[in-house]
Amino acid sequence: MTIEERFERIEHITAGIAEERRQDREEYKTLWRDTERQIRELAIHIDEVDARLGNRIEQFAAESRAAAQESRAADARLGGRIDALGERIEALVSGIGQMLGKK
Repeated sequence: MTIEERFERIEHITAGIAEERRQDREEYKTLWRDTERQIRELAIHIDEVDARLGNRIEQFAAESRAAAQESRAADARLGGRIDALGERIEALVSGIGQMLGKK
């Protein structure tokens, strides 16, 4: 093999390596673009989920406040009834005591 043939062979191999590197760079660029697109799509999805979750939390908080208010109102009504019942029981016990004292 002559020197000229060796140079041609080296040039051929070098050109092949350069072409492989060019193809690799194109593949990496494509992968990078796809990755960036997927990250953007994921970020949009996360924002949507975050908004839905925020709305659901606000709805739950409002429902909890309404339930707490209803519970306090029911406790107040029940407390009034218990106080009235206590007064009636006191009056009944006092009446029984007076009745027993007369006998």
